[in-house]
Amino acid sequence: MNSPKQIQEKYKTIEFRDDSLFLIDQRKLPGSLEYFKCSSTEDVEYAIKDMVVRGAPAIGATAAYGVYIAARNTAIKKAGGKVAISLENLESKCRFLEKSRPTAVNLKWAIRRMYSAAEKICALQSDDPLSLLKFEADTILAEDIKTNRAMALAGQEIIPAGAVILTHCNTGSLATGGWGTALGVIKEAHLLEKNIFVYADETRPRLQGARLTAWELIQAGIPSSLIVDSSAAVLIRDGKIDLVILGADRIAANGDVCNKIGTFMLSVLCKEYGIPFYAAAPISTIDFETDNGSKIPIEERDSREITHPGGVQTAPDEIKVYNPAFDVTPHQNVTGIITEVGILRPPYRQSIAKLRK
Repeated sequence: MNSPKQIQEKYKTIEFRDDSLFLIDQRKLPGSLEYFKCSSTEDVEYAIKDMVVRGAPAIGATAAYGVYIAARNTAIKKAGGKVAISLENLESKCRFLEKSRPTAVNLKWAIRRMYSAAEKICALQSDDPLSLLKFEADTILAEDIKTNRAMALAGQEIIPAGAVILTHCNTGSLATGGWGTALGVIKEAHLLEKNIFVYADETRPRLQGARLTAWELIQAGIPSSLIVDSSAAVLIRDGKIDLVILGADRIAANGDVCNKIGTFMLSVLCKEYGIPFYAAAPISTIDFETDNGSKIPIEERDSREITHPGGVQTAPDEIKVYNPAFDVTPHQNVTGIITEVGILRPPYRQSIAKLRK
């Protein structure tokens, strides 16, 4: 299945140029479209940790360039102006980058792939090892964009004409190298003229749905409405939602889906009212080494995200705050997992094991 037309996005979430990494500063959207420049490993770590960039695939691609920047900045100068990658220094920088955010598996996946590439490049004794390592980072970004388009086409199997879709958090171009995961599937359905309508949860407390998904939906011209998170239950109960599609930050070997906080709640509602519930994620988001969702580390973020959203105080200083960034949806609540090679179905332990082989 091919789209009748293609959209060339007007913006690049991740771009390496002029010897630096440039990221859309997602903290500033939708008020302004600004870019954050990364010239050091510390810049990249800050960009990931402070959510200048977010979304599992985008974090992975950003980390890949972070490893390249680390290799470049710690390279050993040799005679004749040549350089060599210092694996010892690079390993230290990789460990530093890995700690920036604990939940999204793409971060560790990309860093380990880049370090493995560095080891192979060193063994080759290339005259220009940094260019080869930069090529690996470029490849990770290009693969992500290609993967997203394949996922978008695979997902059309589950979207009927006239579907009303609910989505949560942000899973579009801003969360990936380009096009998107769950929102990529939705955009593809719009291009195929399926006459869809989208409800976007605002996604508290960082409001990725309100600030980012709503912005992307407007950019793509997709009919849509923004809702507060707590409105989703009423829409699902009243039969106004045909299916839910959202992303994932890590998927365990048994099919448990770790995603933005609020995902589990939506899955329970969908199971109660018989609404199909899908996660869309590249294979790189599947953590084959983690047996089930209980073993996935859940990041807990600063209390001020809840008590002072946008810098405005909305709660008393003395109140204690619980602010997990993610939750885990049990595989029993998941209708299917959309990947670039097709839709995985239950039993997930078997379908994921088969995919791994």
